[in-house]
Amino acid sequence: MSTFMQKIKIDDKEYDFDKLSDEAKAQLASIQFCDQELQRLQAQAAAYQTARMAYSKALNEILTPAMGEKISFN
Repeated sequence: MSTFMQKIKIDDKEYDFDKLSDEAKAQLASIQFCDQELQRLQAQAAAYQTARMAYSKALNEILTPAMGEKISFN
């Protein structure tokens, strides 16, 4: 029975995960957490941007008859 050693690549160098120190593993876990949070925040920002565009469009539709011209929200 062979054991599978998980390899990780950092800056084009390959490391055996099991041979890393506990401190190195903790740093990797922190990096993974940050990457996941950044992805979550980017998805959240995209949702807010979509909602903002919808609100701007709705406001334009409300104001256009009253003002006679479209307005732009930048």
